[in-house]
Amino acid sequence: MTLRRAVFSLFNEPDVRRFGLVTEDEQLVEVPDFEASVPVSDTRYTLDSVFLHPPIPVTPSKMIAVGMNYPAHIDEMKHVNVPADPVLFMKSPSSLIGHGQSIQAAEAWGRVDYEGEIAVVIGARCKNVPESDALGVILGYTLANDVTARTLQRQDNQWGRAKNFDTFCPLGPFLRLSEGVDPQVFKITTTVDGTQVQEGWVSQIRFSIPFLIAYISSIMTLERGDVILTGTPHGVSALRHGQVVAVIVPEIGTLRNRFEVIPDASSLHRVREEASHGVS
Repeated sequence: MTLRRAVFSLFNEPDVRRFGLVTEDEQLVEVPDFEASVPVSDTRYTLDSVFLHPPIPVTPSKMIAVGMNYPAHIDEMKHVNVPADPVLFMKSPSSLIGHGQSIQAAEAWGRVDYEGEIAVVIGARCKNVPESDALGVILGYTLANDVTARTLQRQDNQWGRAKNFDTFCPLGPFLRLSEGVDPQVFKITTTVDGTQVQEGWVSQIRFSIPFLIAYISSIMTLERGDVILTGTPHGVSALRHGQVVAVIVPEIGTLRNRFEVIPDASSLHRVREEASHGVS
């Protein structure tokens, strides 16, 4: 009962954040803080009776994402001259939403893609972590959707704008604590309206999770609650209004969000022209 954690609010108390242990039948038992193991009562909450927040103990100071980490995804996007070192970019904490919330984009932004990923949550402040010690600084693992305004990404020829619109980083539903977990065994799948569109194993990634933590922490100090998105497998594609995208790792859970095309958005973000080269 203590392997997975959640952050939730009751629908009648939306401003009160509670912390929960996830039972085997995916109900929640409230605990006094994110890492506590003793419930405050015997009350159980079903998932349809609560609002799930991103399952992290604090708002992250930063979210670091890794591009081009699955070889099959590199091939599908027709990348050439792939760098020998990890390709890093940032996701803004303001792009975070939880399980069940809607991803929102304007039609004027052009194509918007899903990218299912496994995310690592850092447990303590750290810098220059040796690869051999990297698993020890992980609080746990959760699921992410690195939503991307693909047309704008191609138009910009860089990734800052296209990856960071509000709602463009669903995270959840639960955090699987790292103790006793070998992330190499995780298999990730993504579905759209129930049809599988992505499949990959952590064992396939170019840069392992311990290497990524060592590499990133050699560049920047990692803080408790910071999130690392580890890359997406092949099979990315565009979303259409009303579709439901789900990212699944059985040991963690299923992150499910609906995609909505919103009626209006700033003219500052309209598509100018379609570029011909692929990006990730």
